[in-house]
Amino acid sequence: MFPSVRPRGLPRLTLALLVSALFPTLPLSAQLLSLTDALSRIAQADPGVAVTAAQRDAATAAMRQAEVRPQDVVTVDVEDIARSGPYTLVASSQTTAWYERTWERGGKREARVGAARLNRDVTEQRGRLRQLDILAQAQAAWVEALAAEAAIPVALERLTLAQRLEREVARRVGRALDPLFALERARTAVAQARIAHEQAIEAARIARLSLAAWWGADSDVQIDTSSFSRLAPDPAADAQPIDVALLDAERDAAAARARLAEANSATDPTLRAGLRHYGQGNDVSIVVGGSIPLGGRRAQRGNIEQAEAERRVAEAEIAVLRVQVKRDMDRLLAQRAAIVREINRIDSAVLPSAERAVMLVREGYNRGGTAFTFLEVTQAQEAMIDAYDRRITLLKSYHLDGARLDRLTGRHAPLLASAENR
Repeated sequence: MFPSVRPRGLPRLTLALLVSALFPTLPLSAQLLSLTDALSRIAQADPGVAVTAAQRDAATAAMRQAEVRPQDVVTVDVEDIARSGPYTLVASSQTTAWYERTWERGGKREARVGAARLNRDVTEQRGRLRQLDILAQAQAAWVEALAAEAAIPVALERLTLAQRLEREVARRVGRALDPLFALERARTAVAQARIAHEQAIEAARIARLSLAAWWGADSDVQIDTSSFSRLAPDPAADAQPIDVALLDAERDAAAARARLAEANSATDPTLRAGLRHYGQGNDVSIVVGGSIPLGGRRAQRGNIEQAEAERRVAEAEIAVLRVQVKRDMDRLLAQRAAIVREINRIDSAVLPSAERAVMLVREGYNRGGTAFTFLEVTQAQEAMIDAYDRRITLLKSYHLDGARLDRLTGRHAPLLASAENR
């Protein structure tokens, strides 16, 4: 679906406002900041990247440790160092030096390494989702900055209309066509419009500073506002939610733990060989021995069942998440489609009619008759400004919904690669 605002039939004033919003006057050397540029800076400056990298290093170290087999053991036993009866320490004691090794069976080492590797995947996916949450919040701040910038030309148009009406009222008051209080009301409207214009400029500056704070900047930035009135294509209805990647990794990790618990149920034989020295006679002998645990399967039954249950939980959560994300995406797509329809109707019907009404009522008011009053001129102008404000509100909602869709689908995930490799 590729929604777009209908370009034909836009009123002249609407086009003028759009041009001023989309192409602000800047020095030739100024570089406008795009959304991709802003999110790239935020991804690079995110201190959480270091946390994710440290967690990944820890998981990698755990994977290396999982490759280590049981260590060989050297023991020394000294027997008969004290007893009843005739006894001498040197002649009566026996000393045995043992060398012991355990052989792992059932694929324990491979299962350990596999479980550690999949745990590392879980760590990486969790870190990526945390970064995507940050980018989604920053994208919302970007939309707020765009909306604040778009409000400036509307506030300026309100001020221009109020000043023009003030001059017209002053002329009519001078000709005794309107009472003096009408001029005071017009001056009040100009003062209010001037304050609103100044507040719009300040709100836009604050929004830009708030956006720049996401990557640690403390100075103002110039942003590319052209994307505000451009309606981006919606993601496919069957787009896969990025959060499923984490649940997939957790499911695979649970399955690996189940395989590890199954492998641990295999008993590991331990063999040892040694050399025994007899103090009496100074003789030596070779001794061997071995051991094997009993009931290994029974001892690991609880661990196996726990790991299998965790795997089933992960699979169920994947199914639940797919349903939830599908529901959220359908709602957001429907909201955006409704917004596009309303914007198109505002552009094709509401704004042209509102501008014609302003033109007609102003012409009648300027002719000096009594067919139109100050109140009617004011109401016509306010209706037109309200339509502009409504359009900005709709575009803001449209792009905020787009930020939520981008988070659900992981649209900005490629930006994380450069941040991870910094």
